[in-house]
Amino acid sequence: MRGWLIRSGVERSLAEVRYVSPVARTAAQGLVADTYRQIDREFGILAPPLVLHSPNPTVLAASWAMLQATLVRPGVAPRAEKEAVAAAVSLGNQCPYCVEVHSSVLGGLGGGRAAMLISQGRLDELPPGRLRRLARWARDTTGPGAASAPLPVPADAAAEYVGVVVTFHLLNRMVNIFLRESPMPVGAPPMVRRAIRRGLGQVMRLAAARLPGGADDALLPAAAPPADLAWTAGRADIADALARAVAAIEDAGRRAVPVTVRDLIVDRVSGWHGQHPGLSRRWIQDLVAGLPAGDRPAGRLAALAAFASYQVDDEVVAAYRSSGADDAALIALTSWASLQAARRVGGWAATSLPPPAAV
Repeated sequence: MRGWLIRSGVERSLAEVRYVSPVARTAAQGLVADTYRQIDREFGILAPPLVLHSPNPTVLAASWAMLQATLVRPGVAPRAEKEAVAAAVSLGNQCPYCVEVHSSVLGGLGGGRAAMLISQGRLDELPPGRLRRLARWARDTTGPGAASAPLPVPADAAAEYVGVVVTFHLLNRMVNIFLRESPMPVGAPPMVRRAIRRGLGQVMRLAAARLPGGADDALLPAAAPPADLAWTAGRADIADALARAVAAIEDAGRRAVPVTVRDLIVDRVSGWHGQHPGLSRRWIQDLVAGLPAGDRPAGRLAALAAFASYQVDDEVVAAYRSSGADDAALIALTSWASLQAARRVGGWAATSLPPPAAV
């Protein structure tokens, strides 16, 4: 009964998604329906950070494929450690929604004190050991040099940890744009919030306990891994899923994002080292000044999604949509730009973990 109430409450919160109208479970068809069934079965909840992508079915399937392969499916790395990494990345990206969700799951997996410390940003108070080092590394992947020495993890688990980092650098940006700061009901008292967090953790723990390993039910066409996913070598499962997802989001980007904007973002990301632009938005005006006037709204939104998702607001979105962009285009543009930054982060995150052995 508690699980049903938690799932129902989470799905009702889809009404609070901003800027787009997610596809309701009862209206889902085709790829959206297939993706929803997998999310239900393996994640336990039709979570808003995934469902917000549903106006663009291939992007929905891609975001789920990344989460499924790196965090959800059983692998070498313990699920609790991967949840700690997800929460700590979200902490570094100032995404309180994802911090709350994934620290709750960590608590449901038995890491109650660690979950509390991570959710409060008190990583240095975690007991000495691998979990503390992983959490600090994950939080600090917002810039190169997160770890001064390779972290003590099994080589064949490295791609899982880096994959979680890349996935959450993507999802955090999308959540910052499309969701409010907390999955909890507005005005809920502390006792209710604690009960919901416990219930959320239990629902996902039970879903994780039922998971099969390595089921071959990919929703997207096969694709070759791009060069910047070289850190997936030796883990064919993760390499395949991320290659499919990247290809799908890149294709969506080619359809929705003006070529001038794509070129600008790719060029800027290639020289980016994780620095935040600050609260002023003067930088964005300078950045898009060289674009054709009609492409500047798309350029502003794409640059904010990549580098400062917390600065996206109604005005920026309305300016982009004034050209006639629909929900699917809005999801395509923001996810494409977010993925460019996430892939860049993956490159430097991978240098702190041992490379998996080639097969």
